[in-house]
Amino acid sequence: MRILEIDKLNEEELKREFAANGISLTISEAKKVAEILGRNPTLVELHLFNSEWSEHCSYKSSKSTLEEFLPITGPNVIQGPEEDAGIIELTKVNGQRYGLVIAHESHNHPSQVLPVEGAATGIGGIVRDVDCMGARVVAVADPLRFGDPSGKNGARTRWIANGVVTGIWEYANALGVPNMGGDTYFNSSFDDNCLVNVVALGVVKEDDIVHSAVPKEASKEPYDLILVGKPTDNSGFGGATFASKLLDEEQEEESKGAVQVPDPFLKNVLLMRKANQEVLALAKERGYVIGFKDLGAAGIACASSELCASGGFGADINLDDIPQAMDDLLPEVIACAETQERYVLSVPSFFSPEVLAVYNRNWALPDIYEGAQAKVIGRVIKEKSYILRHKGEVVCNCPIDEVVKGIRYKRVAKPVLWKEKEPEFDRPTNLKEVLLKVLASPNVASKECIYRFYDTEVQGNTVIRPGEADAALIAPLEEIGSKVGVALSCDGNPFYGRIDPYWGGATAVAEAMRNVASVGATPSGITDCLNYGNPEKEEVFYQFREGVRGISDAAKNIWLKGHKETAVPVVSGNVSFYNESSTGKNVDPSPIIACAGIIDDYSKSVTLQFKHPESLIYLIGERKDELGGSEYYQQLLGLLGANVPKVDFEFERRAIYGVIDAISQGSVLSCHDISNGGMAVALVEMILGARASGRLGAVVELTGLSPNLRADKRLFSESSGFILEVRSSLSPQFEAIFNNYRIKPYLLGKTADKPILVIKDKDKELIEVGIKDLAKAWLGGTKEAMR
Repeated sequence: MRILEIDKLNEEELKREFAANGISLTISEAKKVAEILGRNPTLVELHLFNSEWSEHCSYKSSKSTLEEFLPITGPNVIQGPEEDAGIIELTKVNGQRYGLVIAHESHNHPSQVLPVEGAATGIGGIVRDVDCMGARVVAVADPLRFGDPSGKNGARTRWIANGVVTGIWEYANALGVPNMGGDTYFNSSFDDNCLVNVVALGVVKEDDIVHSAVPKEASKEPYDLILVGKPTDNSGFGGATFASKLLDEEQEEESKGAVQVPDPFLKNVLLMRKANQEVLALAKERGYVIGFKDLGAAGIACASSELCASGGFGADINLDDIPQAMDDLLPEVIACAETQERYVLSVPSFFSPEVLAVYNRNWALPDIYEGAQAKVIGRVIKEKSYILRHKGEVVCNCPIDEVVKGIRYKRVAKPVLWKEKEPEFDRPTNLKEVLLKVLASPNVASKECIYRFYDTEVQGNTVIRPGEADAALIAPLEEIGSKVGVALSCDGNPFYGRIDPYWGGATAVAEAMRNVASVGATPSGITDCLNYGNPEKEEVFYQFREGVRGISDAAKNIWLKGHKETAVPVVSGNVSFYNESSTGKNVDPSPIIACAGIIDDYSKSVTLQFKHPESLIYLIGERKDELGGSEYYQQLLGLLGANVPKVDFEFERRAIYGVIDAISQGSVLSCHDISNGGMAVALVEMILGARASGRLGAVVELTGLSPNLRADKRLFSESSGFILEVRSSLSPQFEAIFNNYRIKPYLLGKTADKPILVIKDKDKELIEVGIKDLAKAWLGGTKEAMR
């Protein structure tokens, strides 16, 4: 057993020891550990605190800001963000309340170093978070951010992008979970740090929810700790701290060891083929209360300490009892490696033999993967200590609450002022060419070249596939006779965040809510993955705080429909800091929001493609001079501008409610929100449909619409809004619905039974372009970027 003599070594000696042993703690943090223990720590203890006090695990820079701003409770919240996943009410069937389980994480650093493995294990980790709540995993999604594919690092960007997509589809498809898509952006701020965010959804009966805490029953009855899954190896060792520091290209090879190795086929047996569910069902049948937690960051050490501490207990674990895939693993590696496809359970000791039999005999884990098994590795103790034993020695004995509570830093926020101004330029004479150029941008163009790899229908519950509408839609309870649908959208524009971090956060929430409303679902809960640079930099921490404040204001002011002045709750999320290269280049502030929407009857949902000729086309939402960060400015001028879209929360709320009601009452044939590329792009996408198979065109007239704004800005402004296709006979009903919300819909024009888009202003033709030209531009942009 090695003890690090904190009290005897000088600062330079400590730094050398830390570097030699992969310790990322600061000198002051290490001395704090020694102070807590009242002695010099063992190397195992130092690694334990190294992981648990990392930014990734402890949220040491962000927690106070999250607690200050985010609304996490609500009348529909069953479980807030305190556990591995949040749960909101989905529906009731035969008097039984069902919950929608939502988890949202990032796997950014690993995916930059090893794209396939990093993305795959991101999916693997997020589905475990949902599974260990007792839920059936029903969907995943993945918002992605990559570098500039045509920039100086273009070849590497394309390698990373294709590797990430491969990792996602290879894992999720093999696992048997449908993919609901997710937005994708390319820009140079992500050259050195791609963002791979992952979302998972599950459904669970409220009575079947399992918590990631040792139950109170352990105070009266002996409880064991059981490890389930792959044998422990050295993969992912240091992963928690790797995710909490800057990426350094010169250390890329050694960083690869911090990336985990996936095995979706073993996960399929544990999760999708219901080995875990069999254990949970058996425990429920017998009336035993158990704890269940997945192994993610910092492996066994993190999962077991948090499981026991959350219940008010301690743990005594023998590392020699942990199945190992490699000889002579160091105790700190056994404790903190992030070997994938593993769970830890706390169960009554007398129940342990049955649990082991389910995994090892009924589901034959040792036959599926060499060394895989379920095994008792320790016990729950009443003393609030975290004890690890190795080869007859106690290599760790720490106060368990000190281990898991982490530390807090009070970071300083320094305002950042955007220096670029709004450009002054003449209106282009050929708006058709401009439109085609905007359509070909990989940030606007079809993502079908990505989605086509995903199995979107594997569980047979998919109603709307990725790209067919602003949100994908599943019917997760159809097998028990419920028509309830769940819509999911993931959003966040990095260009808005760069210009104004507050509105970057607020518009991400608003767009995600608009997107689920566009299929007819009611925004019911959101999650956030907050991707920023180095929080030790005052400007970056300011961007973070402003982004969170924007998210909070949007959630609190758009409201939960049917509950006046009640926020749409934030029930899960993640903070990913240190998305900065060794050269000091930060990613654009990127708060990425996932919004889950619920629709009582999925058969009433709509997609975005135009359905019938001679339908009326309505616009909801005034066009404003808000083109800062727009694709129009970037493609036309190579500039970002300054005036980002600013959400009028009251109008946004009324517009969203009106769209939901209009779709529910059957007057809407198709609906699309306005975002990237503005109204012009939204019209094109409604003409083309998900796979550019549309045959209907449109003729629209801008006369009277935002008359003080130039025509090109009306077309490409990214101010929030909706475009809806309405049957002519139902237009009075449609307009009455919006009049109830004090909104006057603007009649843009009609769908046409010919393959052409015509846009006029005061009877003067601005754009006339055929579907073939539109499709060629729109289908090629992202495909070219990924080539």
